[in-house]
Amino acid sequence: MQQWRARPALSAIFIVGLLWVASSTGLPAERTAIAYVAPLEGVIDLGLAPFVRRVVAEAEQNGAGAVILKINTFGGRVDAAVLIRDTLVGAKVKTVAFIDKRAISAGALISLASHVIVMGDGGTIGAATPVQVGGQGGGTQPTDEKTISYVRKEFRSTAEFRKRPLLIAEAMVDPDVAIPGLLEKGKLLTLTTNEALEHKLADFRANTVEEVLKHLGLEGAEVRLVSENWAEQLVRFLTHPILSSLLMTVGMLGIIVELRTPGFGVPGALGITSLALFFWGHWLVRLAGWEEILLVGLGLLLLAVEIFVTPGFGVTGVFGIGALIAGLTLSLIGAGATAEIVIGAITRVAVSLLLALVASVVLLRLLPKLPFGRQLILHTGLGADTGYASAPASDRQWLGKQGTAVSPLRPAGIADIEGKRVDVVSEGEWIDATTPIEVIRVDGNRIVVRHARTIGEDKR
Repeated sequence: MQQWRARPALSAIFIVGLLWVASSTGLPAERTAIAYVAPLEGVIDLGLAPFVRRVVAEAEQNGAGAVILKINTFGGRVDAAVLIRDTLVGAKVKTVAFIDKRAISAGALISLASHVIVMGDGGTIGAATPVQVGGQGGGTQPTDEKTISYVRKEFRSTAEFRKRPLLIAEAMVDPDVAIPGLLEKGKLLTLTTNEALEHKLADFRANTVEEVLKHLGLEGAEVRLVSENWAEQLVRFLTHPILSSLLMTVGMLGIIVELRTPGFGVPGALGITSLALFFWGHWLVRLAGWEEILLVGLGLLLLAVEIFVTPGFGVTGVFGIGALIAGLTLSLIGAGATAEIVIGAITRVAVSLLLALVASVVLLRLLPKLPFGRQLILHTGLGADTGYASAPASDRQWLGKQGTAVSPLRPAGIADIEGKRVDVVSEGEWIDATTPIEVIRVDGNRIVVRHARTIGEDKR
């Protein structure tokens, strides 16, 4: 009887033991730590900002232990460095600047914004004063005091946020900052690895990613090497100064030619596509927004009104050009842009518009004379006797007649022919007022004219 009573107790102990073993062996394994490694090499440009932002966001989402930026750069754009700096300052994941070789200029600001600074043997950091290209003898020269003051404060505030030596950060930018025992006035500060460690700017020394992870307590972590995807590479390509200037020029050229020729064809499609690529690239790097796009659209609208509605060139045209230049210029500059960047952006836009205007005049003059251009022009007459609607007799009477332009023809306007004011349109060229003209074609209700002198030259 006692043996039977003992069986339930033994069974209960056995079941509890099994449950304990099952629960202990069934616990989920400890999650392996993750570390993201992203290279920042070459020129620091605006296209790098979306890349760094994506890496940080992905690391935060996956609960990574650290994001290691492997830096080797001589610098680049200040506004690009400021965008990356803002991303690193707001990062919720630990960010590490691993200076494999050098972090000069913009690279120094990015390093200061990271939680941890690691330097390899033979590394350097500093020399961050903003410079302008050109001047006497070419090369680069220090910029104005206002710009230096801004960049100096940007470095100081970043160092202050990360609790790094403030004077050292300022001395990298401003040669007027002196540090006793380290730097005399009149020179920029650049630190070697040993100096950076000695003056508490860098946190420790490491020559490989594995050594960095060991110092961070992430030894054995899963390393995820991250590189730019095709979209980020495309953005860097589209925002390159040379290509973005070319897109502006081609875009404006296509739209100008389209405005001065009837219908909608290849020039208009090419122009709109070029401007769309320009704004898409600068939208992704957070330079262009709806404000800039609306300004450019308003400028084009005002120029169209100036060409087709109001004769001459007045307030509408001036405001149109102003809105166009403002919209395109604002799309080239970002937060932290120096005076030189702003002036350079205005210059690029002005040169692009000038090239577009010159190219449009040349193209519109040469196109009718080129074999390819003649194929685009309909030369066959479709008269009423063949079943097509011909021009009104009141318009056809002017064919071959000569007169004088009363208003500028750009390309539409008013001409005086045999004492009567007639609405006419040029072949595409701009004809000033009081210029002799001759009617060369009547298309429907369009009376097409050309410069009378041009007609004479063609006959000779």
